[in-house]
Amino acid sequence: MRLSLAVALTAAVSFAQPTGVAVEVLTATSALPAHLSGRFGDPIGFVQATTGEYLVLDRRAHTVYRVDAKQTSVTQVLQIGFEEGRVLEPGVLAVSRDDIFAVADAPNGMERIQYFDLKGLFLGGFYLQGRLTPRVSAGPLVLSGVGSMHFTGRTFLANRPDTGALISEFDLQGRELRRMGLLRATGHEANPALHLALNTGMPLADPAGGFFFVFQTGVPAFRKYDAAGTLLYERHIEGVELDPQIQRLPTEWPTQAGAGGTRLPLVEPLVRTAAVDPSGKLWISLTAPYTYVYSAAGDKVRTVQFRAAGIISPKSLAFATGDRLLVTPGCYEFSAK
Repeated sequence: MRLSLAVALTAAVSFAQPTGVAVEVLTATSALPAHLSGRFGDPIGFVQATTGEYLVLDRRAHTVYRVDAKQTSVTQVLQIGFEEGRVLEPGVLAVSRDDIFAVADAPNGMERIQYFDLKGLFLGGFYLQGRLTPRVSAGPLVLSGVGSMHFTGRTFLANRPDTGALISEFDLQGRELRRMGLLRATGHEANPALHLALNTGMPLADPAGGFFFVFQTGVPAFRKYDAAGTLLYERHIEGVELDPQIQRLPTEWPTQAGAGGTRLPLVEPLVRTAAVDPSGKLWISLTAPYTYVYSAAGDKVRTVQFRAAGIISPKSLAFATGDRLLVTPGCYEFSAK
């Protein structure tokens, strides 16, 4: 029997910038024009193809849009629906180097991955076994299960800790190829739902080789694995920006009612999203409005904030050509230098 669990953000917190800390503020270099971005109700994915065209995943509309390279028009390429080739309750948008894009969604609570060409032509897809499993959400944004999907262009990575591993890798037909990464010890192994919640996170492929796994709940940390799935190192995610939240980490978690009258743990994620840049640096965006950048060796090298109309807490990060970084909400572009 699979365990379902609800993991949600607690009430919104105001974050003050710590005194005396060197925080780089990256100012948006551009953005989609307002008359285009205004069409999107809740953009949670913003990527660019090699053609220069952009794709935007609108969670609220359950829709994927394509924006032309000159940013003059928007075309709807995927529509709402549970049928093959449509999307419902989407969580992630990703595009490969050969301009195939993938969307992870969960129609009727069933986790699904589909992939398409830039015009929205359905190329393939599959359901994962079982219903929606360990679920992390920041408000309405799903962060776990297929919400953690990463597309390498040849395979899909997902976090399914109920299998006993941190990373599950699937081929284009949905066959599970392998599992990588042992679950971390939490001290709550006797409470399976909580133990799985504290092993929720994001698997990411490193363009330079190997994989990262970023824990989103509990004590913030990430791991690096080589191409064979062997653990290379583990690092704690630390910084004065995180100290207040870490100090508030409970030893016992509140619960809320789940299906069948079960009580499910309510766990606050500390990491919202993450991405790896072309040089192999790992960018980790916190639920607080800060992003830590780590070298390929696992050393923290930068602390940044993103500023557009105001300071942004990213829902998604995606690297485009050069040093360009695409961020939602707002569909902004930044220089990652």
